[in-house]
Amino acid sequence: MLGITDLSTYLVGLALIILLPGPNSLYVVSVAARRGPRVAYRAAAGVLCGDTVLMTLSAGGVASLLQTSPVLFAVVKFAGAGYLTWLAVGMLRGAWALWRGREARRAEPGAASRAPKEAVERPYRRALVVSLLNPKAILFFISFFVQFVDPSYAHPVLSFLTLGAWAQLFSFTYLSVLIFSGTFLAATFRRRKRLTAGLSAGAGAAFLGFAAKLSLASAG
Repeated sequence: MLGITDLSTYLVGLALIILLPGPNSLYVVSVAARRGPRVAYRAAAGVLCGDTVLMTLSAGGVASLLQTSPVLFAVVKFAGAGYLTWLAVGMLRGAWALWRGREARRAEPGAASRAPKEAVERPYRRALVVSLLNPKAILFFISFFVQFVDPSYAHPVLSFLTLGAWAQLFSFTYLSVLIFSGTFLAATFRRRKRLTAGLSAGAGAAFLGFAAKLSLASAG
């Protein structure tokens, strides 16, 4: 069908890959817990748009360019690792401030002071940048998709579009589950500031781990 071979195997593999934790899903959960589902869906939209761009780049041959140009791969790789580190530092600083009780002391003027911070965060943009600054994702899309495209099919673009549509459907469903799970956890632990700080610190540490893993990645 549409030049796709072994669709059932593709769907099983896709589900397993999407369920693996990564910086995109972790950031969406973080936004859901802090700001609710409406804002979290902006972050989810950034993830989906970023993945769409990566799929398009992969189909257009950018993955091959990254594989054959170590310098370009290194530039994109370290830019992505640096951005993830910057996000991690922000999470850790927020967790430390919460642990020390600064949020409580700022409760009175908080309505005015928190609003600018939330506006500056721009979840859609952050999620989009996290998605795009991941060269391994581009390489993954082309290396995974190509296994299920019939090379003799006359219109391979249709094959890639269909596989990409399935990937986005799975991703949207998974992110929706994460968003409402994050919102539920936020409601449960809203009054337990130190626990919330611990969870934020854990998320920040995870982002540092993602940054380290990306900085050590190779194009092969």
